[in-house]
Amino acid sequence: MTEQTPPKKSNLTLYIIIALVIGIALGFALNKTYVLNENQKLESIEIKIKENQHLQTSADSLSKLSLKQKETALVKDRSATLSLRDKKIEPFSIIADIFLRLIKMIVAPLVFTTLVVGVAKLGDINSVGRIGGKTLLWFIGASLTSLLLGMILVNVFQPGIAMNLPVPDAGTDIGITHSGLSLKDFLYHVFPASVIDAMAKNEILQIVVFSLFFGVATAAIGEQGKIVIKAMDAIAHVILKVTGYVMNLAPLAVFGAMTAIIAKQGLGILKTYSIFITEFYSGLLILWIVLALAGSVIIGKRVIALLKKMREPILLAFSTSSSEAAFPKTMELLQKFGCKDKIVSFVLPLGYSFNLDGSMMYMTFASLFIAQSYGIVLPVSTQISMLLVLMLTSKGIAGVPRASLVVIAGTLATFNIPEAGLALLLGIDPLLDMGRSATNVVGNSIATAVVSKWENSLGAEEK
Repeated sequence: MTEQTPPKKSNLTLYIIIALVIGIALGFALNKTYVLNENQKLESIEIKIKENQHLQTSADSLSKLSLKQKETALVKDRSATLSLRDKKIEPFSIIADIFLRLIKMIVAPLVFTTLVVGVAKLGDINSVGRIGGKTLLWFIGASLTSLLLGMILVNVFQPGIAMNLPVPDAGTDIGITHSGLSLKDFLYHVFPASVIDAMAKNEILQIVVFSLFFGVATAAIGEQGKIVIKAMDAIAHVILKVTGYVMNLAPLAVFGAMTAIIAKQGLGILKTYSIFITEFYSGLLILWIVLALAGSVIIGKRVIALLKKMREPILLAFSTSSSEAAFPKTMELLQKFGCKDKIVSFVLPLGYSFNLDGSMMYMTFASLFIAQSYGIVLPVSTQISMLLVLMLTSKGIAGVPRASLVVIAGTLATFNIPEAGLALLLGIDPLLDMGRSATNVVGNSIATAVVSKWENSLGAEEK
């Protein structure tokens, strides 16, 4: 493993926090000066679009046609203004994007090499099956808990009731590609036609499937397999060393990402959707507590030490809105926490496809929020059906841009809820994605520690 002294680790966390604060401050300043004209114009356009949509509800056919043409022109003007604003903020976005690209460069080979080594070290197909079964048992329980908690909280809080929106026309474009539930598409997404293509596209689930086959086969060929394991282990160490270099850029990435988000959205977006944002983050906090309590049943009070240990990848995932960005650091710190490398190498990559707890909770929360916004009452049986559909369609979404929104769009179509309602969340989705990403890291860290304990492979924490 890469060696890092404790002071260096602490300094990186401190630099990330400083970058976060400076990014928010600079973003707020730019929002009020550099991109003020574009923001004011966008606000004016949004008001006009809402007024136009309200007028359409009571207009006759001829007037409605005229109003629709006006709305089309307004949407085009909004798109042009957004592009202009994005161009101005582009230098800050590029900083964050470069960091994320470097992380994505690492993730596929890291998942492949570590998972192959992890599976091969388990020894045989029986060990893989035993540990895999325990891992999936925890993942399914955690996913169902997250989805169910989201469903319960959105019914308790009812954040969408205040919106009181008219149901939009069918086919309203929201700019998100979506599709209904398809078993064929799901299975094609699981099994790779080409492992090279899967790695090129960072399809984590497909890489995991190939790695499982490769690892089991490596263990099965005996002495020759040991050569492969040794080579893969060496490559994994090299990649982790590269990770250390890339991680030094994390504060710059956090600074760029936060500056861009706040400059575009401003702090006003927090006020506009304050109820939804507050209730969603309250839900995430409850989910953290539930996951920690569940973890404490298995690993005891060490769950608190685990969360403290993982503060750096949690903060990184929160700041960059990417749990993928935190993957290499999460793997390193879990091993320092006392989890055996073979368990970490096996469980953590699987978690990035099967155990995205923050994203899970958001899916039920957001889907039912949209239904509430349009005054659509869904019986409990329908909500449970939606929960089960989301459980299936959400697998393997790690690394897919705006994946949660894509999955939600497909689910809304399945249950005849207006997909245009997703437009309600597009403005604040970056802010919500920060909390989802951090929660995904928390869930996968606890899952890895729990499976390690179940396998009697949880050692003492490195100091």
